[in-house]
Amino acid sequence: MEAVAKLKNCPMSPRKMRLVVDNIRGKNVDEALDILRFTKKEAAEWLEKVLLSAIANWEYKNGMALNADEYDLKIKTAFVDGGTMLKRFRPAPHGRAHRIRKRTNHVTIIVENQVPIDETAIADASEEE
Repeated sequence: MEAVAKLKNCPMSPRKMRLVVDNIRGKNVDEALDILRFTKKEAAEWLEKVLLSAIANWEYKNGMALNADEYDLKIKTAFVDGGTMLKRFRPAPHGRAHRIRKRTNHVTIIVENQVPIDETAIADASEEE
């Protein structure tokens, strides 16, 4: 079973974000979180929040009783798309203007479990609560 988390209109260029996303794509969730915590880029802070959200979404989708650590979650898909662009002008020589493009991006992370989920475990856990 998989869960999705999205971050939209993050105020950073997609190219900078992709540098960090490429490091965590296909890794286990624990390993990816360690990589993000020790990466010295601003993109890592944004991605850590999105990844934690994806983990929480997976736990909620499978009935809060299941712990993500037991099911060995993996980042199935992680990609960055370009978002809207703020366009500004900066003065240039001889009375001209140069366009400044302040880029944003959209991040999507999909996590899935590698260990199959026993449907009876979900039913038993929900009955206990």
